[in-house]
Amino acid sequence: NIVYSAMHGTGRVIVPLCLRSWGFQNINVVPEQMVVDGNFPTVVSPNPENAEALSMAIELAKKIDADIVMASDPDADRVGMACKDDKGEWVLINGNQTCLLFLYYIIKNRIATGKMQPTDFIVKTIVTTELIKAVADKNKIEMIDCYTGEESYGFLAEDFVRDKDAVSACSLLAEICAWAKDQGKTLYDILMDIYVEYGFSKETTVNVVKPGKSGADEIKAMMDNFRANPPKEIGGSAVELVKDYKTLKATDAQGNSTALNMPETSNVLQYFTVDGTKISVRPSGTEPKIKFYIEVKGEMGCPKCYGSANAEAEKKVEAVRKSLGI
Repeated sequence: NIVYSAMHGTGRVIVPLCLRSWGFQNINVVPEQMVVDGNFPTVVSPNPENAEALSMAIELAKKIDADIVMASDPDADRVGMACKDDKGEWVLINGNQTCLLFLYYIIKNRIATGKMQPTDFIVKTIVTTELIKAVADKNKIEMIDCYTGEESYGFLAEDFVRDKDAVSACSLLAEICAWAKDQGKTLYDILMDIYVEYGFSKETTVNVVKPGKSGADEIKAMMDNFRANPPKEIGGSAVELVKDYKTLKATDAQGNSTALNMPETSNVLQYFTVDGTKISVRPSGTEPKIKFYIEVKGEMGCPKCYGSANAEAEKKVEAVRKSLGI
């Protein structure tokens, strides 16, 4: 039982059509948001990353007891989604979590159908969760890092289109939801299974806005300062590796450097600490802000341990923010 919103954009025809061709008939759309309108009258911002943008879809889902909520952004290349947690409450699933669900299912499916090839590989951006590498490594699949373009909620789950694509992503999400339901599970349950098997991670993005010419100068000074005085510890854990994509060098705590294998340079810094925390710092290419991507690691001993793992991770995130002064 699917609820879908096109957020006043181009997904309104092709996403329901694609879902039906994939065998899904119980598709409920948010009628007010299936109207093409560049003013986006029903949302503050038509961005599937924002909880507010999915609120109408979630209201409908509660009314009809849906299994999944999905919404594509206006040009239908990104998808946001929500599902019910173990208490029956609707929760938003973020981009990193959605990507983990895709990867986990695709691997399981390819193994079950004998389609896994030794040449298979996965590509993620440098700011995407490192849990994806853990999944790839355990399943002996090559993982390649690339730079961020627009890293937010864009997926390309197959190789027959050339850019991130919400249409195929919505179809795959529906398929994973049906596969989970066949086992008496929800998408939330599958996500908990992933955390128990591969470890827990929590990702937080902090945007520090610095408008105008003075803001641009401030952002440059911040990046220069991070390069000149790299932190020795973050959130109480020692920094063991620094990656600078401007110089394409990775430097460990002993000062040993190795080359980063990327096709070109980019103004991004990354810090990896002993306790598995990863911090990525980069100025936005399109807006007057500097972005901090924080990822902290934890363990989940059981599917019901999410609450305590998340609370511990929250404390770590706060300690990291304090260390970085953000």
